[in-house]
Amino acid sequence: MAIKPITGMLRRSVVLDVSVGLGLGLTSGYAWWYGYHVPAVRHRDAFYQRLEDERARSLGQSSS
Repeated sequence: MAIKPITGMLRRSVVLDVSVGLGLGLTSGYAWWYGYHVPAVRHRDAFYQRLEDERARSLGQSSS
């Protein structure tokens, strides 16, 4: 019984591995960016805005 040659398996597995790697990497990047980074920046900006508002109020200035 003859064994048929294995052709294209390496190319298919490399394409699959690269595709899965890029897909998981992009998904993880988006999850980190929008799940952690953006809320942390908003929280930080709100904190500094609150400090600036308190400083302006104590000096009798209006905040814009």
